[in-house]
Amino acid sequence: MSDKFLDNTYNLDTPEDTETHYQNWAATYEKEVAEQGYATPGRVAAALWQFHPHPQTPILDFGCGTGLSGLALRAAGFEVIDGIDPTPKMLEEAAAKSVYRTLTGFDITKPAPLRRGAYSVITAIGVIGQGAAPPETFDQLMHALPKGGLLAFSLNDHALKDHKFTCRLTDWVDMGAARLLLREHGPHLPGINLNSDVYVLEKA
Repeated sequence: MSDKFLDNTYNLDTPEDTETHYQNWAATYEKEVAEQGYATPGRVAAALWQFHPHPQTPILDFGCGTGLSGLALRAAGFEVIDGIDPTPKMLEEAAAKSVYRTLTGFDITKPAPLRRGAYSVITAIGVIGQGAAPPETFDQLMHALPKGGLLAFSLNDHALKDHKFTCRLTDWVDMGAARLLLREHGPHLPGINLNSDVYVLEKA
């Protein structure tokens, strides 16, 4: 029987609410999303590998959570993965998986400490959307990439219905600042009939 963590995920109003929610959810997060068939990590990792099949490229897994995204990236073939997440208990769960080279925390009320050009590939898997990372996170990740860098990410159905999230992507592509390599709609949490778009974007 699922508790209310998943139900409440899309109704969080402040960064502090978000951190508290995920801090409290860390211990049961994986069980709950597994019950709903969480498919997006595997879909994003496979899409990224399609365009960048290079095992030794360092990847920044932004919003790595408990490390399900890291496991998916490793399963796809990537071997050098660094994780960053604002929730200490989520990072503890991620550390136990032994798939990350480094794990870093940050203050959720401030921009994440991303060094421009430090990574040519960044992922944000199930991260940007209501109750999680705000729309401006997309800009922050794109600015952190070098020219030719790749951002692999997802937007679930809730985010796709909110133009604040989708317009960030559209703006970058329309201005010629990024090139959309892939956009694919498919299952996110099929157990609750929630889907997501998976994207691979190249910075121009």
